[in-house]
Amino acid sequence: MKSIPFLLTFILIAYSSIGQTTQVQLLELDKSWEKALLNSDVAILEELLAEEFIWVHNHASQIDGKEEALSRAKKIRAGQQDDTRNRTPREQKVVLLGQTAVVSGFTLVDRGPQPTNYHFMRTYALVEGKWKLLANHTMAIPEE
Repeated sequence: MKSIPFLLTFILIAYSSIGQTTQVQLLELDKSWEKALLNSDVAILEELLAEEFIWVHNHASQIDGKEEALSRAKKIRAGQQDDTRNRTPREQKVVLLGQTAVVSGFTLVDRGPQPTNYHFMRTYALVEGKWKLLANHTMAIPEE
């Protein structure tokens, strides 16, 4: 009987540690998304994006699927002009619910002459043991 509170405490700590580990993994995975975009890394994008991937850009000015995101990266790799100099994410937060996670935060994208601040919300889904990026929504934050 005395061991029940101990067992419950142990289970809660173990569950919390697993959740924290998953959150750290998702934050690292999200950083790899930013880096793959910056470097137009087709291999990483191919591996990371779910087949059903959808990206709603600023004010729905453009909506891409996996094919369009990969195509853009391939064109840049082949020499198409890309003026993105840097992508700096910050204030990322992870929300987990079952086999779905949402990572949200801000990214400062430097394309010159003035960097643009974006808020993002990305949805990841656990598919066959791997986290896949299912959806990305970005919105430019107006300068005050």
